[in-house]
Amino acid sequence: MQKDHGSNPAAAPGRLRHRRRTNEVIPEVGKENGRHLLVNDQNKYKSMLTRVYSSIWMIGGFVLIIYMGHLYIWAMVVVIQIFMARELFNLLRRAREDRHLPGFRLLNWHFFFTAMLFVYGRILSQRLVNTVTSDKFLYHIVSCFIKYHMVTCYFLYIAGFMWFILTLKKKMYKYQFGQYAWTHMILIVVFTQSSFTVANIFEGIFWFLLPASLIVINDIAAYFFGFFFGRTPLIKLSPKKTWEGFIGASVTTIISGFVLANIMGRYEWLTCPRKDLSTGWLHCDPGPLFKPEYFMLPGWITKWFPCGEVQVLPVQWHALLLGLFASIIAPFGGFFASGFKRAFKIKDFGDSIPGHGGITDRMDCQMVMAVFAYIYHQSFVVPQSFSVEMILDQVLMNLTFEELRALYMKLGQIIHDGHIEQY
Repeated sequence: MQKDHGSNPAAAPGRLRHRRRTNEVIPEVGKENGRHLLVNDQNKYKSMLTRVYSSIWMIGGFVLIIYMGHLYIWAMVVVIQIFMARELFNLLRRAREDRHLPGFRLLNWHFFFTAMLFVYGRILSQRLVNTVTSDKFLYHIVSCFIKYHMVTCYFLYIAGFMWFILTLKKKMYKYQFGQYAWTHMILIVVFTQSSFTVANIFEGIFWFLLPASLIVINDIAAYFFGFFFGRTPLIKLSPKKTWEGFIGASVTTIISGFVLANIMGRYEWLTCPRKDLSTGWLHCDPGPLFKPEYFMLPGWITKWFPCGEVQVLPVQWHALLLGLFASIIAPFGGFFASGFKRAFKIKDFGDSIPGHGGITDRMDCQMVMAVFAYIYHQSFVVPQSFSVEMILDQVLMNLTFEELRALYMKLGQIIHDGHIEQY
């Protein structure tokens, strides 16, 4: 007698499971006719609103800090560095091991603030001298600090190194040495690149604001172009990135750079370098880069536009190259961060900014752009020959008050005797 397996599902579970596995068609969200449609995500509108609100608050606060001046921008950079370091420190932190290592987290921050003292001491030493020149007591203290700055930072680092050795515990060596190496990598990522940002700020807010704005514009444009038109995935590391967003953002960024440079280049507050650490208003000769040039338009254009000439600042041609870098090369900083997060199986570095993730998530491209902006400025904008101002900066930074007086007397004697040609 043959059994009817069709009336008893439990009688042939293997065969039924086989049928279910082969015959069922599980619908795949976001695919239609074999094409991946990135514009049909159900939760994207809610995510977009959260992201827009956060962006408005960030941009508003950023504009306020820019208005307040160089020192406040520097303070903002320091706060960003602290948040980035905290997010990266926590990435490989293990609570179970940390409970057996009291004070081990404090050691990370010791290295962090030692690196901060070293980097900013070198960048801002001359401006600190210029700030206290009128006060002999403060000038003497600052001169001593600058003279022994490197040895001070070195012994602070050595103290941290000895601290680390003394805290080594049996069966935890691998974790502790891993954290030691991770801490130093964080210092390289955070300070080596963001130090260029601070250098750009004091060369003129323009050289900080324009590159940073181009990254923001590129990010926003890529998001919206990809949101409404994105269909073709760009790179596997970032599945939400599309060619439509990349191309649309590139064109938008380059045009925005040319226009923004014309607007920003007309304000002394943005173009004048800051030679000290004061907060007062700035006045300076803007230099040839920020003085307008006039170009006559061809006849066929004047038929459509009433004006016969256009006004262009020479710095706008530099802005085109900055925009090109911000739209094509800088996004690879974001791709690197995406690959890094995939390696550690995390969505974001943190949750400091609603809709955006952590501070590190927003600074990946900014750090790449800051390095390029500084190198470009020093290579193609700053005069390569020595100037009186550059020599004075070096003299004031490296000579004591008595040595400056002796130099002054020697120069006076040379000029008085008319022996300049011999030198």
